[in-house]
Amino acid sequence: MTYSDYRTIKITTEGGAAWLTLDHPPLNILDAELMLELDDFAAKVAKDETIDVIVFQSADPDFFIVHGDMNFAIAPEAFLALQLGEPGTEHLNPMMRLHERIRALPQVTIGKLAGLARGGGAELFSALDMRFAAKGKAGLGQMEALVGIIPGAGGTAYLPQLVGRARALEIITGARMVDADLAEHYGWINRALPAEELDGFVDDLARDIASRAPGMVRAAKRAVNAAVPSLDVALDANNRLLGETFGVPRAVELARAALAAGAQTREGERRLEVLLAAL
Repeated sequence: MTYSDYRTIKITTEGGAAWLTLDHPPLNILDAELMLELDDFAAKVAKDETIDVIVFQSADPDFFIVHGDMNFAIAPEAFLALQLGEPGTEHLNPMMRLHERIRALPQVTIGKLAGLARGGGAELFSALDMRFAAKGKAGLGQMEALVGIIPGAGGTAYLPQLVGRARALEIITGARMVDADLAEHYGWINRALPAEELDGFVDDLARDIASRAPGMVRAAKRAVNAAVPSLDVALDANNRLLGETFGVPRAVELARAALAAGAQTREGERRLEVLLAAL
């Protein structure tokens, strides 16, 4: 199977491992184009029995995925019209459907975070099976509270399982950036590694996983998944409660003000929480 027809992502393979590199300048914004290509890749690779492990990484040293496109809040009808995900998930919003398709892959998925991931980018990162981040450089954040909404792409379902209820509420309502060391302490990531060791560690781990006996990796993922409570109810609640904040006048007003103040520009994204808090 070939994966060469994408504009926003690049796919390389080696043995039973694949590397998906997010490459959507200028900022790796999770917009319709990136979402559609990620969804198409996930649909194809799910049927690829030659791949057992997938590493998600970024070509941008500063940003993994900055967050979902803030224009979705201004024009929610365009967002809701996106056709993504597996059949049977149509009751969820498109970003949730994408993240659930990725989370449900039979392959083990590994996130490599060298820079920042906020909002929908942090939620996609949370949907992966394992997560590793660079000390002193990487950061995760759910900043949605600063623009009047809740995380809407599965964050309220994923985070409590990863970090616990109290810390999930801290992350979501506090809307502060979480650095790699704290993310490791909280359980949001597997390990915080020195930046110069991140690539080598994750790539070696992926190659090790890909070398296992045929069928072993997929069986291990199914067995571990069986021990984790279903997220269906949590995702339904996340989607329903997002609807109570997404698209209301204040949220639209804040989204417009954020874009006018420099959100979704490189300089603005470096200090996004400060920028949003000043609105």
